[in-house]
Amino acid sequence: MKIQFIAAALSFSLAACSNTQLNEQLNTSVPDKIQGAVATNAQATNIITLEQIMADPDWFGRAPESWYWGDNSSNIYYQQKQLGNPLRDLYTVNLLNNNEVSLVNLSSKHTVASQNGVLNKTRTHKVYTFNGDVFVKTLVNNAVKQLTFTSNSERNALFLNNGDIAYQVGNIFYAHNFQTGQIKELANLKMSAKPAGIVAPKSYLAKEQHKLIDYIALQQRNNKLKQTQKERLAIENKVVNDSKFYFGKGNRVAHASLSPAGDKILVGISSAKSSRNKTDIMPNYITKDGVIAAEKVRARVANNRQYQEQLFLIDLATGKQQTLSYDSLPGFDDDVLASVKSENFAREGKTYKSEKKARNIHLLQMHNPVKWSSDGQHLALMLEAWDNKTRWLTTVDFDKNELVTQHKLHDDAWINRSFNEFGWLNASNKASLYYLSEESGYSHLYYKGLNSKAVKLTSGKFEVSSVTPTIDSQRFIFKANKKHPGIYEVYQVNLAKKLTALTNLGGKNNYTLSPDESKLLIEHSTVTMPPELYVQSLQVGDAAQRITHTVSKQFLAMPWVAPSVIAIASSKQKEPIYSKVYFPTNFDNTLEKNRAVMFTHGAGYLQNSHLGWSGYFREFMFHSMLVQQGYVVIDMDYRASAGYGREWRTAIYRHMGKPEVEDMRDGVNWLIENANVDAKRVGTYGGSYGGFLTLMSMFTDPDLFASGSAIRLVSDWAYYNHGYTSNILNTPEDDAIAYERSSPIYFAEGLKKPLLINAPMVDDNVFFEDTVRLVQRLIELEKQDFETAIYPVEPHGFVQPSSWLNEYRRIYKLFENTL
Repeated sequence: MKIQFIAAALSFSLAACSNTQLNEQLNTSVPDKIQGAVATNAQATNIITLEQIMADPDWFGRAPESWYWGDNSSNIYYQQKQLGNPLRDLYTVNLLNNNEVSLVNLSSKHTVASQNGVLNKTRTHKVYTFNGDVFVKTLVNNAVKQLTFTSNSERNALFLNNGDIAYQVGNIFYAHNFQTGQIKELANLKMSAKPAGIVAPKSYLAKEQHKLIDYIALQQRNNKLKQTQKERLAIENKVVNDSKFYFGKGNRVAHASLSPAGDKILVGISSAKSSRNKTDIMPNYITKDGVIAAEKVRARVANNRQYQEQLFLIDLATGKQQTLSYDSLPGFDDDVLASVKSENFAREGKTYKSEKKARNIHLLQMHNPVKWSSDGQHLALMLEAWDNKTRWLTTVDFDKNELVTQHKLHDDAWINRSFNEFGWLNASNKASLYYLSEESGYSHLYYKGLNSKAVKLTSGKFEVSSVTPTIDSQRFIFKANKKHPGIYEVYQVNLAKKLTALTNLGGKNNYTLSPDESKLLIEHSTVTMPPELYVQSLQVGDAAQRITHTVSKQFLAMPWVAPSVIAIASSKQKEPIYSKVYFPTNFDNTLEKNRAVMFTHGAGYLQNSHLGWSGYFREFMFHSMLVQQGYVVIDMDYRASAGYGREWRTAIYRHMGKPEVEDMRDGVNWLIENANVDAKRVGTYGGSYGGFLTLMSMFTDPDLFASGSAIRLVSDWAYYNHGYTSNILNTPEDDAIAYERSSPIYFAEGLKKPLLINAPMVDDNVFFEDTVRLVQRLIELEKQDFETAIYPVEPHGFVQPSSWLNEYRRIYKLFENTL
């Protein structure tokens, strides 16, 4: 069989490959013998044990976290977990002094916490918040001045174009004059009805009271006089400030954003009513006082209400408060679920009649869906429909008080939660936007003037993310998997579409650009090496320089197995299924057939067959242990995984568990044909979405695996959350068909092989209820070959090393006994 594969990088060996060499490597046939790669010490004789790999991960290193540039572009800051406890310390690396590392004292943390600060127009000062207070830094000498010292939590600090500093406390916006110290309240957003003032009597009795009782009439007259005087004072005396704006009782501020010009505020208002019911609780049996606690948890998709948001534009100069209508958005009233509803109606013997109706629309749930241009003269919004099948990038016509659509993205399945970055360019001659879109099938970068067509800057079968425009708006820095789906490098592209690779490190790389735009701070990792920080100049030919060394010698001495990333041919579609395959040392096709384990990653939309360090690091170590004992292990990026474009992502629309299990069967068949694996000696395991797929594979394709372990499993999608599930399956009310054919509990009668269920009991993501209902279903079906292990103190992601060890001892025992 002709296949593609790539050996995972051990250090920088992959980085040394040119693109030509890499392509040659990707198109090599699998030889009769494939040597398992020992990662960092080929002579290591250490035996990998469960006790070691499931211990507190502090033993192998505490990688840099929350890293960022200092304002002078010569210092790096990062957090590192303390040994043996969850506290974090802040460290700095001085690039001008041989990369000297030093601890930042608690007493001076406020002086270096400006990573998310906002610069003034001349880029001489930066404003930021620390611990709920506002600070200003003078960049030429790093002098820091504290503006507020309160028990309030000031946030969203920014420089206004007139030099004032604005910030928000709750729903109140303030402007602080940096020179005089005067503080002005710009706007107070009130969640109540506007006071009615003095009103005339309305009821019969009230009218009679005012007519017959002089005292009542006098009080009414005096109150009217006071109100009139107060109104005149506000108009005629400029020192009087009435900045209250009213949005009605029972509402909440979902979004609020002040213009840098200080003259307008965009406000998004939604209902304050919680989406959860009183019955949305989770029992916690192990508590500090010995009493069962009923913890509040999220709502289920089966009963979640539709979400909408009303937009208002406040003109602070005139006090005018206007509504922004969605009626100008193309497709705002489309019945996008017509075909879905028709199919579900038909099953009930009914006919669905499609009608135009305004969809519930709101600001996209992302970091900062509201973007003002630097001069405050333009406003851009990223909006989405409640059904998440349409996304609109709009601007606001202030003269007409109207939304103007700059880009519409529609997907019959669902709009990706990733790849929604957008912003304004700083070009002085005209207002222009940049944005990401999956309209071509992959996330790519576009820019457009407000009155011109969009220009596509990148193209190809790769995904662009983490976009940083340069100060002059002539170039964009970004991350992409252009070289290989599992390798993420840093690139730049200019407005003439010239694309340049800035890094060639291999593995997985995240970055941030230095303030002076001369260097990159890079978090680099490989399959066998946890993340470390590197700095690389943007000068052509300069190499990346490592500046942190946090991985332990004990970890480096272990005989970890670097998997091969193999493009396995699919029987269902033309694109291959990229998969990590761990081969035993001294693998030989002519020897006795091997046993194998398939690991299925969670999250659904997640990539794990990349060439960087995985969040599933325990599983990586467990797989190395299994390989050391002669197993073959495969870890597949089944359809719905991230990294492979829109078609791959949406292949599971309305039928979760079918395409993925088909891919899992292709993986098993590949092992049988290429890795000398016994078809009757293959097991599977996975957590969360991986637990769901373990169930679906064992229930709907019962001869595929000899045994399986489902961890923190989803058994019925109607019980999962709204945000994730409704994208893929719509809602149970509209699309019961999709839920029934996607939920394992409906197929439990198919279980034939040993099943181990591992369930955390205080899981507020996938509720323990999923396990309880499934177990009862299996009992009623008189199934015998299953076991359930419960973990009373664990959330969705296990924390206690004792729980990790117990869980994996059970999984290992299952495979040893059944394979």
